[in-house]
Amino acid sequence: MSALVFATPLPLEEPAPLGDTDGTYLRQAIALSGTARARGNRPFGAVVVDAQGALLAEAYCSTTETGDCTAHAETNAVRQLSPRVPREVLAQATLYSSAEPCVMCAGAIFWSGIGRVVFGIDAVRLRVFRGERAEQRDAELSCRDVFAASPHEIECIGPALIDEASLPHVGFWKA
Repeated sequence: MSALVFATPLPLEEPAPLGDTDGTYLRQAIALSGTARARGNRPFGAVVVDAQGALLAEAYCSTTETGDCTAHAETNAVRQLSPRVPREVLAQATLYSSAEPCVMCAGAIFWSGIGRVVFGIDAVRLRVFRGERAEQRDAELSCRDVFAASPHEIECIGPALIDEASLPHVGFWKA
C-alpha cells in the first residue's frame, strides 16, 4: 500500500485569532510540550478545561519514556478524563493541544465526547520540522477530517500561536 502523494503542497492555514482564555490554555499546552522535550519525548502537550475554565487534565507526550507508541499528549489527557469526568461535562470541554492532533488523537477526542479543540502548530508546518524520515512521518489526514465524520459537532480552532508552538520543535527532529 502506498502513501498519499500530493502533486502540490497543501496550503498553509492562516493563524486563528484567539481570546485571552484560549491563549492562556494553549500556552500552557505549549509549555507542556517543552516539558516533554526536556524529558526526552517528542515535544507535544495538551490541556483540557471544562466550560467554566477549571482544569480537568494536562499531559505531555511520553512515548519515549514509557515505550508506549500511543502515549501522545492528547491521548494521555483523554485517559486521565475517562471514566471520571461525565460525558456531559466533556461535551462542553475544550482540549488545547500544542500541535494539530494526529489521526489517533483525533479519534480519542471523538470517542471521549470532547466538544472543542484549539491547537497550535498545524500538521503541514510540523512536517517541515519532522522531515522525510519514515519514523517521523505521520498520516497525512487533518484532524478536521476526522472531526467532520463525527455524528456530534467538534469545534476546531487552529492553527494559532504558530511561532510559540513551533519553538519546542526547533532543532528537535532529525533531518
